[in-house]
Amino acid sequence: MESCIFCKIVRGEIPATKIYEDENFLAFLDIHPQSPGHVQVIPKAHYRWVWDVPDAGAYFEVARKIARAQQKAFHTDWVLSRIIGEEAPHAHIWVFPSDEAKGDKNNLAENAEKLRQALL
Repeated sequence: MESCIFCKIVRGEIPATKIYEDENFLAFLDIHPQSPGHVQVIPKAHYRWVWDVPDAGAYFEVARKIARAQQKAFHTDWVLSRIIGEEAPHAHIWVFPSDEAKGDKNNLAENAEKLRQALL
């Protein structure tokens, strides 16, 4: 979709702090984080709703992978997720550590590096 902000991120027209990327999915830090390491997980193809994504199992495996990395990187067992869909007209899953997570939620560079290392 031409005007979709997440499609623009996928196309590289808008910068994003990418954490994970494969052929079908992209995970990047939210620019208004709820906690350190708050990530948006999206399909690269445009789907309006999470429930429209053809391989929902693969999609949720990526979200799970990010959640496990957040647990490790931010020293917390409590990772939250939200699927609402009103913020942007593109399927997205919020995955973010609880408020007990260690670190500065606004230090995107440091949080990105912690997550990338935890994904190795």
